[in-house]
Amino acid sequence: MSDLLLKQLALIGCRGPVITPGSTDYDRARQVWNGVADRWPAAVLRAADVDDVRKAIDVAANCNAVLAIRGGGHSLPGLSTCDGGLLLDLSQLNSGRLDISAGTVEAGGGALLRDLDGATVPSGFVVPAGVVSHTGVAGLTLGGGMGRVSRAYGLTIDSLIGVEIVTADGSVNWIDAAIDPELFWGIRGGGGNFGVITRFRFRLHQLGPVAVGHWMYPMADAQRAITGLGDLARQRPREFSVAFTLTRGGLSVTAVWVGDSRLADQMLSPFGDLAGVGEGEMGAMPFLHLQSRNDAHFAWSRRYYAKGGFWSDITGDVVDAMLQQIASAPTMDCEFYITQLGGAVADVREEDTAYSGRQAGYYWIAEPVWDDPADDERCIEWGRSAAGRLADRSIAANYVNEQSDTAIASGAYGAVKYDRLRHLKTRLDPSNLFRLNQNILPFAATPQ
Repeated sequence: MSDLLLKQLALIGCRGPVITPGSTDYDRARQVWNGVADRWPAAVLRAADVDDVRKAIDVAANCNAVLAIRGGGHSLPGLSTCDGGLLLDLSQLNSGRLDISAGTVEAGGGALLRDLDGATVPSGFVVPAGVVSHTGVAGLTLGGGMGRVSRAYGLTIDSLIGVEIVTADGSVNWIDAAIDPELFWGIRGGGGNFGVITRFRFRLHQLGPVAVGHWMYPMADAQRAITGLGDLARQRPREFSVAFTLTRGGLSVTAVWVGDSRLADQMLSPFGDLAGVGEGEMGAMPFLHLQSRNDAHFAWSRRYYAKGGFWSDITGDVVDAMLQQIASAPTMDCEFYITQLGGAVADVREEDTAYSGRQAGYYWIAEPVWDDPADDERCIEWGRSAAGRLADRSIAANYVNEQSDTAIASGAYGAVKYDRLRHLKTRLDPSNLFRLNQNILPFAATPQ
């Protein structure tokens, strides 16, 4: 298989380099963000242009080879790499182009959030997208995309105007609400099941002054602080959002305000007094700094597992469950991360996009983070067990981006949406070439 694949790649003459085992750059080229996903593709094609993407799809299909697509490489299950197949690396397709007169920005399929923010924020605009700047725009967007300003401006997909996509038959097409509206519905939450996106176009949102408060509370005060946080958050307008992280070391709370700067103190300061006075500060903060604050903690090559879900609200029983589970966390970096939703996210009707969970008040993640491979088993087991305790209290839908376990699509989307997505998958990718994702199985296909 690998010999045939390499021969075909040599014959088609790609503009970008083909990197194979034995190449000096191979170890770096095969790496992805999650250190648990240590895999060995037969070849890595670092695409130089859209034609290289088309050629890679044709070769993989003709050789019946496994095809992995890497935008930012942040897939938690390691689905942006593979063993023995072809890894299509989009990192060179990372341009960002701002068109203020049109109110839009374009980002290449290999762009990172730092590329998107770098093209927009200095000019006073934003697209709501993520909380780690080295995340890929493509993977985050195709699953839905939650960010610091999603309550104000919606999910990332709610700003998506159109995409350039290369489908399994090798054709290159522009897709938007007028051109193939069913596919446009499906890519907004349906992940990478339908093709390789080489260009995204987003609608811009005006970004004014940003105020941020960040406070730490000791574990002894965590229960009271989280309960108070939920009560306060319900009273806030959509220009406000709050997220918190619970570890064995205590509770970290981050509150963000993007409304009238004269109201910033009123909106943020109560979160610094949730259970006595928290240790921290609040004030104006450059948005680019806010977007990169988590980068070091979630660095490349650390080891990760995550499993999450939606809550309607923060209830006493989920607080109790988190506190019980975090006490047995195997490393200090194991965490529960909870981010507030609602606001503009809930303005879009559930049926209007493949993304599911519009009416949720919060998204939660149980996420062990560690560095020693010897800790893999106990960290992953803790993550699954801790998430299981919280999943019992969650709504039925789920967010496909933040899951380390695979084969979750049917449950995440629900029966009606999953059936619709399967029809779309059958039309566009009947052989399931694009299967390294939270896979939507085409009709007549069998799991691989």
